[in-house]
Amino acid sequence: MSLENEGGLLIRGGPTRLQGPVQQRSLAQRLHIDPPLLFGLLLLSAIGLMVLHSASGQNAQLLFRQGVRLLIAFGVMLAVAQISPRQWCRWTPWFYGLSIALLLAVLAGGVMGKGAQRWLDLGVLRFQPSEILKLTVPMMLSAYLAERRLPPLTSRVFIAGGFIVLPAVLIFMQPDLGTALLVATSGVFVLFLAGMNWRLIAALGCCAAVLAPVSWFLLHDYQRQRIVSFLNPEQDPLGAGYHIIQSKIAIGSGGLYGKGWLNGTQAHLEFLPERSTDFIFAVLSEEFGLFGAFALFAVYLFITVRGLQLALESQDPYGRLLGGALVLTFFVYVVVNIGMVTGVLPVVGVPLPLVSYGGTSMVSLMAAFGILMSAHTHRRLLSEGRRR
Repeated sequence: MSLENEGGLLIRGGPTRLQGPVQQRSLAQRLHIDPPLLFGLLLLSAIGLMVLHSASGQNAQLLFRQGVRLLIAFGVMLAVAQISPRQWCRWTPWFYGLSIALLLAVLAGGVMGKGAQRWLDLGVLRFQPSEILKLTVPMMLSAYLAERRLPPLTSRVFIAGGFIVLPAVLIFMQPDLGTALLVATSGVFVLFLAGMNWRLIAALGCCAAVLAPVSWFLLHDYQRQRIVSFLNPEQDPLGAGYHIIQSKIAIGSGGLYGKGWLNGTQAHLEFLPERSTDFIFAVLSEEFGLFGAFALFAVYLFITVRGLQLALESQDPYGRLLGGALVLTFFVYVVVNIGMVTGVLPVVGVPLPLVSYGGTSMVSLMAAFGILMSAHTHRRLLSEGRRR
């Protein structure tokens, strides 16, 4: 009789009999949930609700809507985690094609808001399709590269680059430069994790540096103004530089320990704009100080490290590439938002994950964590089945 162990080696011998009782699966295993990662996400959501309660001026209705969105997002995560990575891989081309079609629908008849045409209104639902591309672009690249030899050949890298450029250009045309760059970044992470040649990386980096001055003329006026305000916000303190200046004041006034929950003056006296969405980190820093900001970043770091660990333990290349890219993209959102609020990066309108008020980005983010948990738990169940 031959048995196959976890490493794929054949163990030959006579008849064998399983010793001891068969170990029962835990509730987390049956639900395909990773408890440490779930704990980190729940803790982050609780922090977000607490800060949002203060940032919104104790608006109970807004807090209720955010709570409902969180319940929906966690429900989506749980539902997504039940589907095996192999099934997601088979569905990926259809999801990618649908998301591209939604972007085209936005350009054809999307809803205008804040000077941009980024939303689709279906009557009962209004959402931003570009958020979905943060998930489907790395899915498509992972599915394409996982079925071929790794590291990828240069020709395949350029084919994969086409999957990135097409949605990035469509999103840029809305216009939404920040989301276009983040979508492109999520795809680049897949190529990087797949082992793209370092010489090719250096060559593409040099090309990007050369073309950067040319891209200035492709930007809209408000996008150029954001870059100018980032370099010198004091040039227009009551106009384009107002957001960054007030955000820095709020962060600096918090000191080490902060002013206390619900005691932030910059937010409550309405000096700080977009305090419930993009600039909510400034509210947290003012009320909880430097230690509070470090505590929040520690939660984000815990989620990132645990997510990368799950991705590395995935059974197949698709799960490893997709899981690693999704986790790294999540961390980039955190860095970009905090850098934007502190004046280290230009303002690009990126929300702070699970803390800022919002809906579509939250659901797509939790769907990503659902796929990550699925890749890990289905691998673990397969390993247990082999041992039995």
